Amino acid sequence: MKKNKKAILVISFGTSYIDTMEKTIGAIEKEIQYTYTNYKIYRAFTSQIIINKLEKRDNIKINTVKEAMEEIIKEGYDTVICQPTHIMHGIEYEKMINAVKPYEELINIRYGAPLLSSSEDYDKVVQAIMKESSYLHENDTLILIGHGTEHFADASYAALNYRFAANGYNNVLVGTVEGYPNMETVFKKLKIKNVHTVYIAPFMIVAGDHANNDICGDKKNSWRMNLLSQGYDVKTILKGLGEYKRIRNIFIEHIKNVM
Repeated sequence: MKKNKKAILVISFGTSYIDTMEKTIGAIEKEIQYTYTNYKIYRAFTSQIIINKLEKRDNIKINTVKEAMEEIIKEGYDTVICQPTHIMHGIEYEKMINAVKPYEELINIRYGAPLLSSSEDYDKVVQAIMKESSYLHENDTLILIGHGTEHFADASYAALNYRFAANGYNNVLVGTVEGYPNMETVFKKLKIKNVHTVYIAPFMIVAGDHANNDICGDKKNSWRMNLLSQGYDVKTILKGLGEYKRIRNIFIEHIKNVM
């Protein structure tokens, strides 16, 4: 006879930056454990490159989704909620679904939603960011820079940009490193504004490689260096979304919705 053993598998893309890992992914997992004490929390990453790097460089073993599912089943759990820390229903989310699907016949599996999944989520994310942005003055602009994707879910970034404006925050722009809106598109919007100081922050769960190099780094083609070359006073915020309490709360709600 099966016991009613329940687990939550928190699935992230991952990061090789250990400090930010614990401030972001670790903080989300701790919040989930604190809220849902009857569930055991497991961790999995979807990036094999990051898993390999952490094991080789730091001797840290992180499970793939498949490995985590095997462990959960081996330990006798009959219900698991798979909660991604992904931003949207993109490539990494689909990788998660494909990895978990074979186990649907063995145990009861439920899927929590990524960060931006409903109209309400967009408004909650806008408010979460603005609550943390009290440093913005009238002529300042905040640029949030996401990863970007070839997946059609890339449209989420433009939708979020629109949602900031719709909520009256015309001093916030959303861009991406590898998608749309790209740097050129954001800079065109910036030129129309009477802006002196520009804050740049990653719109990513962790402030990892892209945040430190492509966004806030010293290399010639980074967002920071490009803005400086155009005469803006640039301030960097190396803070992943996982560090924002209100962002973590959205993931908590997404778990509650599938319980």
